[in-house]
Amino acid sequence: MDVQPELVRAHVWVKGRVQGVGFRAHVEFYARQIGVTGWVRNVGYDTVEAVAEGERAKVERFIEMMKEGPRMARVDESRVEWENPTGEFREFGVRRSG
Repeated sequence: MDVQPELVRAHVWVKGRVQGVGFRAHVEFYARQIGVTGWVRNVGYDTVEAVAEGERAKVERFIEMMKEGPRMARVDESRVEWENPTGEFREFGVRRSG
């Protein structure tokens, strides 16, 4: 019997020096490497917001990567809200700023 892995959805916000350091491209690249779906976008001048869906272990890796950010970034605070997965995404991409 094939057991489907548990799918989860995390809504993540990170705040700090996250603009002009390639943060969204970094998140998009690693999300695709990890194998989660969803999106990332800038919010205001010091916040990046993302939604990721996938297997729990992969989404947890995604959250850790978001808290780390690319080399030139500095994440001062982060917030994660767990939501019900919808399966609405086919891939992971960058959205227009909110």
